[in-house]
Amino acid sequence: MTITLDTPVGHIAAQHPLATRVFARHGIDFCCGGGRPLAEACAAKGLEPVVVIDDIERELGDAPGPTTAWDTAPLDDLIDHIVSTFHEGLREELPRLAAMLEKVHRVHGDKDPERLGALLEVFRGLQAELTDHMMKEERILFPMIERGEGNRADGPVSAMEHEHASAGDALRHIRMLTDDYTPRDDACNTWRALWAGLEQLELDLHQHIHLENNILFPRALAG
Repeated sequence: MTITLDTPVGHIAAQHPLATRVFARHGIDFCCGGGRPLAEACAAKGLEPVVVIDDIERELGDAPGPTTAWDTAPLDDLIDHIVSTFHEGLREELPRLAAMLEKVHRVHGDKDPERLGALLEVFRGLQAELTDHMMKEERILFPMIERGEGNRADGPVSAMEHEHASAGDALRHIRMLTDDYTPRDDACNTWRALWAGLEQLELDLHQHIHLENNILFPRALAG
């Protein structure tokens, strides 16, 4: 695949999974914003597209070996990967982060009550939404795709994409409330670990949503 200024970033991520590392470093949205051409996505971040393309080529050249081509792998395998890697991971990580956040808010809430309170509210909303979202995918949408009925799943896919966009908004809010995951100088170890965990959650969710929005859903709808 030749990368041009007009290539949608989601297509680049689908064809070259390692490119997502570059997009993450530069803050380029390749999941919910995967339909934007590279030039437009770079302009929004004040980046020179040629620099980003060079970074992608360098990342691909440094790769130790082949990565799974999810754009051509069987859809059942892709669904299994999404559930085992991301859904099961979220079911473990979301309660862990919630407990840490509640502890930080309880013990250190007086140091930054407005932002820690807002962060707790946003995270609880995201946790509830993701828990319900994964259940609907596993009980309704994924079984339809596995039965070969993906071309009839316009409604469920549209609903899932809408919820992905909502999760993306929550992640951006969390990043803002944490000052790009930069802990305070007086932050305790739990507070610092929480910020690191939230940042990893963002990275994982971007990969998760990318695989669904840019690969699984279009392939399923195309039959």
